[in-house]
Amino acid sequence: MNANTGPRGLTLVAIAATVVAGVGVATQSRINGELGQRLDDGFTAALISFSSGWLILLIALAFSPRGRSGLRRLALEVREGRLAWWVLTGGLAGAFFVLAQGLVAGIIGVAIFTIAIVTGQTITGLVVDATGFAGVRRTAIGPARLLGAVLTVAAVGVAVLPRLGGDDFAAAAIVLPLLAGLAVGLQQGFNGRVRTESRSALAATTVNFTVGTAALAVATAVHLAISGLPEALPSNPLLYLGGAVGTIFIAIQSVAVTRIGVLVLGLCLVAGQLAGSLLFDAVAPLGPSSTTATAIAVVLAFAGVLVASIRWPKRDGAATRSRA
Repeated sequence: MNANTGPRGLTLVAIAATVVAGVGVATQSRINGELGQRLDDGFTAALISFSSGWLILLIALAFSPRGRSGLRRLALEVREGRLAWWVLTGGLAGAFFVLAQGLVAGIIGVAIFTIAIVTGQTITGLVVDATGFAGVRRTAIGPARLLGAVLTVAAVGVAVLPRLGGDDFAAAAIVLPLLAGLAVGLQQGFNGRVRTESRSALAATTVNFTVGTAALAVATAVHLAISGLPEALPSNPLLYLGGAVGTIFIAIQSVAVTRIGVLVLGLCLVAGQLAGSLLFDAVAPLGPSSTTATAIAVVLAFAGVLVASIRWPKRDGAATRSRA
């Protein structure tokens, strides 16, 4: 497998956990998309989701000396100039992502929303891994990794193209999750660096949610001042679990990115997100229903993950000939 360092078994665990995290992303999109529809207010839905996750993390932090130590370590690293302050702003991308869920996931459906998100993630993953952006371990984009990314982008095309031009499909709504996907790719790199410096996934996730909650609080306050408060909050308690789900998959990403890199992390998330979105569109649809093309896209996405994760043997032909 395409591990950066360390035992192959741990890399396999990181890949599997990241696929599960991808299913969690689709789950959150389903929850927040419906919450946004019920409230008729994507801003308030996003703030409820993100702030609830933040409160959960604060409670966990109160019982975690390692997490608190990680936050102190981060403060010291920033104060002494060893860590740029802007590396701590990955939560802004997370806030934008959750806002996009609340605004458009219920309009275009979870599967199409997910496809637009993962397109941006894949593109950003290539750039971050190749450049070592934000201190992420630099990884050359060899033929296998490039082919894996191409397969994943092809999966996006297979799922989206049949929908274009349909009466029930708002093509313009794809733009917001596409931009959010580009931002989330950067967030993965930022959070991975923060986790490395803090030596604590809880500390990294808490920083992410603190920044995101603050940003959403400001944006929602401005929105409510203009548009007014929602009429009533939904009574279904499941619609308030988006934040809890987010804390789990952000923590998984923060740990896994340091082992498998942003590109493979993004590809694993693609696979999990597409599979999860296909499941939700089948059993609990929101917006336009899924199609056979989405199922084909899931297969292509998994193929992309496998190809990008394989450690291809280097050819030794030249060396052999020189010894002959």
